[in-house]
Amino acid sequence: MKSKTTTAWLAFLGGPLGLHRFYLRGLGDWLGWLLPIPTALGLYGVERVRMYGVDDGWSWVLIPLLGFTIAGCALTAIVYGLMTPEKWNARYNAGAALDAEPGRTSWATIGAVVLALFFGSTILMASIVFSFQRYFEHQVEEGRKISQ
Repeated sequence: MKSKTTTAWLAFLGGPLGLHRFYLRGLGDWLGWLLPIPTALGLYGVERVRMYGVDDGWSWVLIPLLGFTIAGCALTAIVYGLMTPEKWNARYNAGAALDAEPGRTSWATIGAVVLALFFGSTILMASIVFSFQRYFEHQVEEGRKISQ
């Protein structure tokens, strides 16, 4: 029996590593194995900022990958947490009663949804702002080079 609460927390806390997918579908889930790739690339972008500064072109391409992956996993946690017990049990607990306990929403599930909404939206907006800021600063710099 797969718990909706456990899945929502795994998607929120360990989603960028694919933990929620491994919990639901097992270690053979190929998408679960692909999720750490953009996470690792984003972390590499953060490391490039530490090494080369914020003017590094690759960092402003790589860092949003981390942000978008975290935001996507937070959205996944919200979707799992708000899924009805009937739909959850029909999809992930085949053979169980539609109103079985693992598919029910508890306060812990709501806590995962609220935190995922807060942190996911914050990280998504920060990633978008970072990307656009670096892009437009690059455009201004290139415009100055052309005008001189």
